[in-house]
Amino acid sequence: MTRSSSPRDERYLMPVLLDTAAAMSRQFLDEIATRAVQPGAVTLPPAALPETGIGTQAVLERLQSTVLPALTASAGPRYLGFVTGGGTPAALAADWITSAVDNNASDASSAAAVTIERQAIAMLCELLELPTDTTGWFVTGATMANVVGLATGRQWLGEARGVDVSNDGASALPHLRVLSGTPHSSTVKAAAMLGIGRSNVVTVPTETGTERVDPSALQDALRTSDAPTIIVANAGTVTTTAFDDLEAVAAVARAHGAWLHVDGAFGLFAQLLPSHAGQLRGLELADSICGDAHKWLNVPYDSGFALTRHAAVQARVFRNAASYFFDAPPGADPFHHTPENSRRLRALPVWASLLAYGRSGIGDVVASCCACAATLGSWIEHHDDLELLAPVTLNIVAFRLGDRLLDGGDDAALTARFLAAVATSGEVFLTPGSYAGRRGVRAAFSNWRTSAGDDVPHIQRGIEAGLSAIRTG
Repeated sequence: MTRSSSPRDERYLMPVLLDTAAAMSRQFLDEIATRAVQPGAVTLPPAALPETGIGTQAVLERLQSTVLPALTASAGPRYLGFVTGGGTPAALAADWITSAVDNNASDASSAAAVTIERQAIAMLCELLELPTDTTGWFVTGATMANVVGLATGRQWLGEARGVDVSNDGASALPHLRVLSGTPHSSTVKAAAMLGIGRSNVVTVPTETGTERVDPSALQDALRTSDAPTIIVANAGTVTTTAFDDLEAVAAVARAHGAWLHVDGAFGLFAQLLPSHAGQLRGLELADSICGDAHKWLNVPYDSGFALTRHAAVQARVFRNAASYFFDAPPGADPFHHTPENSRRLRALPVWASLLAYGRSGIGDVVASCCACAATLGSWIEHHDDLELLAPVTLNIVAFRLGDRLLDGGDDAALTARFLAAVATSGEVFLTPGSYAGRRGVRAAFSNWRTSAGDDVPHIQRGIEAGLSAIRTG
């Protein structure tokens, strides 16, 4: 074993070490469709800081023998937890290059990196059929995109009232509230991070039997208070993939001087389905939009994007100044528009994917995921021991154990046992969920590798393994 005291000792070994790492990555991906989706009990050996390093080759051998076998196959075709994509060939190749070039895509001193980000955002806006005055920047994920949207909305609301929140603090704009029909947990988290407060995220009644906000109820909430308000509309909720009526919500927002933020973490890409594109009418009216590229666009983690029609207001929130920054034209430096000063070149995998696959290729991934969800949903609908929690309308299947299995038992406890048994089968990974007060399970299809013919039968076997565990007690 070659011990190493410094990276300089390995500079001539870098080609061999990178080839080894690439071979390990290829092996992992070659096996990803057949390995257990969720490994069993994981026990990694302790890692104590050595005085003298063991060297990269030894580290790679340790990764190969102990770490890689224990990692979840979340990039594989049967990981249906959360809404998780997998790296496409173009995105993965570009992500490797991103790490190799190691550019800080923060300001115009890395002009090519900034240009790539602008081009990637412009292509995303074109893909989503947004107007040309929409711009944006990449962030770590949907949570941070929601932080950016809410922070910019708060600044805009303050300026409309003669207040500069970014300068004077949150107390300069008291009583700010966030209204949403079905707020995602990341919206609540964003409100807490910004000092808006979790309790000021107010749930507005939804239309009967749906997760869509009731525009009339939203209007009533605004009519009865003149408090500064951010409306968070959904373009695809996480349980039933419900889309708010964005045109109606936008009309309410404009009538009452509210900021409209659209949370479209994965649902934005339904624009590529002719059957669903109409559900995104009014998206162009949003003041800010949250999206995730590491979901349906299938680029590696982490990659979210925050879009807006109010770039100048956003810059007043996030602008940064120091003597060591270069002078640049307004808007040239991304770090003036996002929370991070240090920014990985996240745009490159998105840029590569959009160029490699285009509208039709990305649309094929979206359509395939929805076809898989429809196939699984139909099977569940006709299963004696399962029940759909909601109709399958996009890429998420929400279901529960049937009454015959529950037999008056604790549905939360039984669902937890079911999910544990499903995970133990190695066939599929699912997550818990609930809808209309009933506990259940979510299966979210968003990986480009997943196919109805090859993978749904494995998913069904995993579910049957969970059912068998419940039946046998």
